[in-house]
Amino acid sequence: MTETELETPEEEAPAFYTTETPDVPGRGQSLVAPGRALGRRKEAVARVRLAPGSGRWTINGRELEDYFPNKLHQQLVRSPFALLDIEGKFDVVARICGGGASGQAGALRLGVARALNAIDEEHNRAALKKAGYLTRDARVTERKKAGLKKARKAPQYSKR
Repeated sequence: MTETELETPEEEAPAFYTTETPDVPGRGQSLVAPGRALGRRKEAVARVRLAPGSGRWTINGRELEDYFPNKLHQQLVRSPFALLDIEGKFDVVARICGGGASGQAGALRLGVARALNAIDEEHNRAALKKAGYLTRDARVTERKKAGLKKARKAPQYSKR
């Protein structure tokens, strides 16, 4: 046997092994159709309408940057579009009431994710579900109990 016959090509053996699921090709191929949904978080309720367009955000008649000046909240509400790689394909019109800034941003994200899921469930649902965007965060403020100062804080105990 010659030296070249003993050598095995490197192409046959995989370079590495992984247990991660490979990214699904064709992301960003979602249907572009109108959709609407409702999102809730804490005391906030967001009614969201998506329409094919240029990526314009209108929240209670104001632009996204005006309504959520915090960059973290802006990133949070845009995350479903970034995940599906369809930024700039939809105009978002939302009406939000109740709660604070963080709760409203969470409600808006859930509403956007649910609307994208309703538009094209076949392409969008798996990625949105895996990222946890379709799950409603059920944490709410605990009520005050009788005999306590707050929900859990008790008056100071005095032995004598």
